[in-house]
Amino acid sequence: MTDLTLVTYDWVPEPPRGHVRDIRVRWALEEAGLPYRVQSVPFHDRGAEHFAHQPFGQVPWLVDGDLSIFESGAILLYLAERSDALMPADPRGRSQVLEWTFAALNSFEMASVPWTILQFSGDTEMTPSRKQLEDFLKMRVQQMETVLAGREWLAGPFSVADILMSDVLRIVERLGGVTDEHPAARAYIARATDRPAFKKAHADQMAHFAAADRAA
Repeated sequence: MTDLTLVTYDWVPEPPRGHVRDIRVRWALEEAGLPYRVQSVPFHDRGAEHFAHQPFGQVPWLVDGDLSIFESGAILLYLAERSDALMPADPRGRSQVLEWTFAALNSFEMASVPWTILQFSGDTEMTPSRKQLEDFLKMRVQQMETVLAGREWLAGPFSVADILMSDVLRIVERLGGVTDEHPAARAYIARATDRPAFKKAHADQMAHFAAADRAA
């Protein structure tokens, strides 16, 4: 089997550490038990080769032989084809994982990203537009609370859909958007982040950036 190479930044500032999206790929690889190595690209100097692999200058991307795949959701679905630990083989199970994968990325993360950018920037001015944004995210969190009140994982067994949804939810929780009013969502985040594969992926990402600090 071809060695898988996960490509991420060599360094990032402290606030996003633990949430850089290579963690989703690390987590999936650990859940599936697939061997891989990590390669770094400069955070500050994103050259032509970087944009050839990731046209928006972001990370991660995954190299598998002569294939190069970008976007965390696409990478997770690619890996899910290799392991029942990431997606069941039966058509019904696959369809449920696919719908919740796209829901995590489109219905939820689309609402959360603008809000998290404002939170990280320290912009707290409650303009009418900001209130609309906050109300939209609150609606999405409450909708997920309703869904999660009746299930352990989104599509039966744990899957890539849970990696994506819990990763989106946990940064919203970190920034105060998932509260004690959402016990099912909080319990879901706790279950996901208590998995050994997540703990290793998180520790490895934090160690990766800490090593860059020491080398500076």
